Amino acid sequence: MNHQRLRCYEVLLGVAKRLPGIINKLPRGHSYLTDQLYRALTSAILNLSEGNGRTSIKERARFFDISLASISESHSAIDIMESFRLIPEQTSYELKSSLRLAYAMIRKLKSSA
Repeated sequence: MNHQRLRCYEVLLGVAKRLPGIINKLPRGHSYLTDQLYRALTSAILNLSEGNGRTSIKERARFFDISLASISESHSAIDIMESFRLIPEQTSYELKSSLRLAYAMIRKLKSSA
């Protein structure tokens, strides 16, 4: 599939692969936040993939926009987790850096469509 060749797809999957190890270390009682992060990141990846499979420029851009919004939501969830001192600053920084990188790549894909 074409989306698997995208570097931004790989970057987002890298974040997704790190999440279980991070989330499993959290104290109980924060499932609302972790569920939201999982949903937002999943949405970012799936909408990127679907947008890349579209042939209409308008449809492609629409799905990329949804992916970008979901990346922003994921970023905010990580900010909250760090603010609540649920994850270390370094972990937050690394995850958010990857999300910013993917965001920039998707914006570039969208503009070249």
